[in-house]
Amino acid sequence: MDQPLALNRRSLLLGLGVGAVGLSLAGCAARNSLHFANWDNYLGETTLADFKDASGIDTKLSVIASEDALFDQLKQGGDLPDLIIASNRMVERLTEAGLLATLTKARLPNLRNLDPRFADASYDPGRKHSVPYTWLVYGIGYRKSAVPVPPKGWKDLFANPVFAGRIALPADPADLFRIAARIMGKGPNAITAADVPVLADLLKAQLARIKAFHRHEGQDLLLEKKVDLVADFNGDLAQVILEDPDLAFVMPEEGSELTCDNLCIPKGAGAAENAHQFIDFVLGGQAGSVICETILFPTPNLAAKAMMEAAYQQSPVLFPPAELLAKSEYARWNAELDQAMDKAFKELPQPLNKAG
Repeated sequence: MDQPLALNRRSLLLGLGVGAVGLSLAGCAARNSLHFANWDNYLGETTLADFKDASGIDTKLSVIASEDALFDQLKQGGDLPDLIIASNRMVERLTEAGLLATLTKARLPNLRNLDPRFADASYDPGRKHSVPYTWLVYGIGYRKSAVPVPPKGWKDLFANPVFAGRIALPADPADLFRIAARIMGKGPNAITAADVPVLADLLKAQLARIKAFHRHEGQDLLLEKKVDLVADFNGDLAQVILEDPDLAFVMPEEGSELTCDNLCIPKGAGAAENAHQFIDFVLGGQAGSVICETILFPTPNLAAKAMMEAAYQQSPVLFPPAELLAKSEYARWNAELDQAMDKAFKELPQPLNKAG
């Protein structure tokens, strides 16, 4: 989340490309500067100032408008950022395009603070190009007073007549179709192009039960009592659960989709050494905990987690049961499949009910 109890990670400054904000570096030598492209409000309140105190390095922060815009910027070359945030699927896309530098692990001693579950990743074997920053998993948020018996998982959410007309699902076609695939017993990477029409029919049959497709404001629909159940990221739902004790979260029994935002250095970055310094800095316990205190997302940094208050460390929303997380996986980058799901989603009628 970008600010405690207020924004989610997709609450971005909209615009064309990537717009520079933050500290000006005019006249600074490259050895004393760092250009970091990040989502809006996705750092600790004092992270950049603390890094400056620790390293003497000024940081210019740019806001990422979209991952497509970031990809185009890196592909075109020219004025490259020295450090970027990239989702797991973006890491795979950039790696395939040869646009990421190989990390020098010897410069990152604080890698020892990573939770072993994140020390390697299917989307970046050996962590050659990425260091995990935060992670999330899709689950189901619900209002306890309206839903005394919560759904056990995706099948129950889709099939139980008690929930009809009270549900919000993500409008992102890839996320939506991967949720539907769980109903068929398929993980996100088992979906083929032949499955897309079947999944579209499954979703079409659900339209009378769906109140809204949400675009990154699912937790707000739940908080504002416009829906009683929502499929959304655990980190986003954790924000509103802190605001309203009548809200809760359930991790689907079938498992779900994991996502991870990562720190990466573009190939050809002019201040790669400074980027390594920043990565190692935020992998430290103190710096990592400052980030956690601000954005409140689950962290893969065990040293930072250990410095957080018990409510954070023990949150079943931020850190669902390990046995259910073990059933979850990262979705691979598949442009052709994404296009097929986008097309099928556009052909779906809108829900019969509207949250408003």
